[in-house]
Amino acid sequence: MEAQRALVRQVGDRVRESQEALVEGLVQDIRAQIGALDQEAAARSLLEASITENVVAAINFLRQGIDPGQLEAPTAALAYARVLAQRDVPQSALIRAYRIGHQRFLDHTFALLDDLPAADRVPVCVELVRLSGQFIDLICEQVGRTYERERDRWVASRSGVRQRWVTDLLGGGPVDRAAAARALRYPLDAVHLACTLWPATRMTSFDLVAAVDDVRAHAVSALRARAALVVPTDEYEARLWLALPGPPNAPASPPGSASSSAPAPASASAPGYLGAPEGSPLHAAFGRPGAGLGGFRTSARQAARIREILGTRLGSGTAAAPLWVHYDQAAPVALMAGDLPAVRDFVTSTLGALAAAGAREAVLRDTLRIFLDRHRGHAATARAMSLHRNSVQYRVHRATALLPRGERDLADDFNVRAALLAVHWLGDAVLATGS
Repeated sequence: MEAQRALVRQVGDRVRESQEALVEGLVQDIRAQIGALDQEAAARSLLEASITENVVAAINFLRQGIDPGQLEAPTAALAYARVLAQRDVPQSALIRAYRIGHQRFLDHTFALLDDLPAADRVPVCVELVRLSGQFIDLICEQVGRTYERERDRWVASRSGVRQRWVTDLLGGGPVDRAAAARALRYPLDAVHLACTLWPATRMTSFDLVAAVDDVRAHAVSALRARAALVVPTDEYEARLWLALPGPPNAPASPPGSASSSAPAPASASAPGYLGAPEGSPLHAAFGRPGAGLGGFRTSARQAARIREILGTRLGSGTAAAPLWVHYDQAAPVALMAGDLPAVRDFVTSTLGALAAAGAREAVLRDTLRIFLDRHRGHAATARAMSLHRNSVQYRVHRATALLPRGERDLADDFNVRAALLAVHWLGDAVLATGS
């Protein structure tokens, strides 16, 4: 028996050496096989953290012979279960993910046993099946209880009730609009501006609620909104809708475009264009204003696309300060960002050496992007970047020289502008890898 335990520990050591590949494969499998878990960047990050900590816990369970009675589900796994409960993702999707993980863990482990003597291989396989099954049952029990408790708490709360109504409204199916408006205390026949808010730094859920309320008050005052609706997506994120002033059938003017990451302040000429209050600890992604239930849905969908883009940008380490970004600032990128490998191929083939991930190239890309956005005006670019005109000319010349065909690529600059915009908003994730 002791010899068999030693072999299991040996196998656990081997799995630990290859755990990164195991985790990466598991994340891909679960996202591909369970559509309900293939969500936006923030939720995917929680999924990956949960899988990573579960794999580490399973390896330690094999290596250290932990008493099953002392086994506790990893913190990230419990946090992910709570988030899924808050987002109304079925518990069956979560449990199925654990079953897929169990199967892949065994497949990965069995592939490491080829060099064991035949006499040892069968009993070790039997023991691995027994221990891994015991592990997955105990973890699923704890995770399932956490999900159910959180689901009961969330549904009973006012936030949970609002979220259920909003989920129905965004689902696109038939819904009692009058009942929804009464329950939400929000006019659905208005012109709506939707926004997604999430922390720029680590903060407690209590601090997040306070920060979101500060944004709500700022937005209502700055835009003279008729009403505001705040609905937490989960404990890490919240949605905000603003009912803008004016008759509900009036066309919503889109915000003006901007080339920097900080949008211009709201003004009468750009309704719905909201700047960040000083010192805000939150990122914000805005859709376009839209009228009626269709506008309520479309603006929220656009805000979600910008949230996805900023999640990619922030995940690549491109920016750390709070970003408030409106859909019109990055609309072309929002339409292409669903396939990052394809965007990366487009960027690298279009920009050539200018797509290298270096500080020098980053400065040249920004200068060329702003230069093209300013209708190739050296003086306008110099003012926008607080540079001397000669510095702008030098940088534009150097940037153009790095393009695959040099100045010829700027004769029809649509692709170059699109590639530069993609890098600006998606960051290092779409730059050349150097491999």
